[in-house]
Amino acid sequence: MAHPEQLGKYSITGVLGQGAMGIVYQGFDPDIKRDVALKTLRSGADASAGAGDGVSHGDRFRNEAQAAGRLQHPGIVAVYEYGHELAHDGGIDFIAMELVRGNTLSRYLTQAVAGQLTIGDDDVLSIVGQLLDALHHAHGQGVWHRDIKPSNLIMTRAGKIKVSDFGIARIASETLTRAASLVGTPLYMAPEQFRGLPIDHRVDLYATGVVLYQLLTGHPPFTGSPETLMYRAVHDTPPPPSSLPGLAHLAAFDGVLATALAKAPQDRFADALAFRDALAAVIGRRHNEAVSDATVTALLPARPAGGERGTTSGHPPTHFDPAVLAQAEASLARHVGPLAKVLVRQAARASADLPALLARLAEQVSDPAARRAFSSQVALLAPTASLPAAVAHAQAPIASPPAPMSSRPAPPPPTVAAPPASAALQAAAQQLLAQHLGPIAQVVVRRAAAAGLARAAFLQRVAESVADPKLRQTLLDQLSRMPD
Repeated sequence: MAHPEQLGKYSITGVLGQGAMGIVYQGFDPDIKRDVALKTLRSGADASAGAGDGVSHGDRFRNEAQAAGRLQHPGIVAVYEYGHELAHDGGIDFIAMELVRGNTLSRYLTQAVAGQLTIGDDDVLSIVGQLLDALHHAHGQGVWHRDIKPSNLIMTRAGKIKVSDFGIARIASETLTRAASLVGTPLYMAPEQFRGLPIDHRVDLYATGVVLYQLLTGHPPFTGSPETLMYRAVHDTPPPPSSLPGLAHLAAFDGVLATALAKAPQDRFADALAFRDALAAVIGRRHNEAVSDATVTALLPARPAGGERGTTSGHPPTHFDPAVLAQAEASLARHVGPLAKVLVRQAARASADLPALLARLAEQVSDPAARRAFSSQVALLAPTASLPAAVAHAQAPIASPPAPMSSRPAPPPPTVAAPPASAALQAAAQQLLAQHLGPIAQVVVRRAAAAGLARAAFLQRVAESVADPKLRQTLLDQLSRMPD
């Protein structure tokens, strides 16, 4: 597509990144003589399309401008202007915002997980302390971010943390989103978000607790598919960091994290300052005002110009089929969540062939049963054209000579495929499952139906989303009695 030369008063000087709904440009403000970031959304059919929760992408875009625009804090990416540029195909909506030079926290975490970077405890506390200061300001202005996660936290070259992406933020006085809506990133969502209950600023404190847990231990409290994450967030207690192998020295943080990750909002910290002060009490002082230079500069060499900002490790390696990488990422995401995209690209750069890549990815799944499941899912990807010819030939099974006709078994009789689950059965299954899972039941049923499973397999797949064996069997019994 052709890029505009100007948006409003801002001249376009480069492309910073591209997403599903628009492009982020680097621009220049001729009045103040400063560089800016210009986040865009193409108007028309794309902007009016549903973004979930009964609102359009255009609604979300304006919400981001309104939510972030009312905030003025050094720890929050500043919004300067919301505008619209007319064009022959409907025009472009844009948000002019502060141009932040740095990397997202997710990039640091990826290299820490791979053993290529160590984030010291002082820097962990600085990251979380700075985040809590920013959230205290946002909450004081009646804005709840609702999607706090490493990819929305930018670490600047000066070691400062900046909160970005207020696209699904909740403004206390507005009604863009409903209390019972299911929005956010499952890995960082609080139990009340999964259950469709009313929410307040404490969902951000819960998400901050997940980020802290991840920084201290190297992984989030819970992993798995969205359905698994939902169940565990609502029902399971994450293991205290000090109970994990080699992390006994983190015992002082156990109580802080237990409060931050409490199931009931009223059992969490009352506000961001209470959370921050509890951390200060653990270490006996306030957090450092900036992350150390050693951590800021410890990343591997920067990606080529034009790569996505901090959400991946750069452009995909060319010696692998992109379709194969996409399938591997989809399989891994069921076990590690959004981090899968980064892990796949990083492993691809360090692997000479596909078997080595898949072996590296399997190592990222900590649970043995889940690791076996992942390996089974990706096993069929190995004999593909992305392998060098010599490697593919070496891995191909040696063909055996055909057996004599008289010794070959008779072919099995043809079978008739059972019809997939009907729309009525899907609706009934969703209604029953919602009693156990809340709003996410719709996602579970839709995915099971999309697999084209016959009735019995469909019901089994739906029931598997309930972790408790007794409740699962009860649900399966109820589902089995449902008419088609």
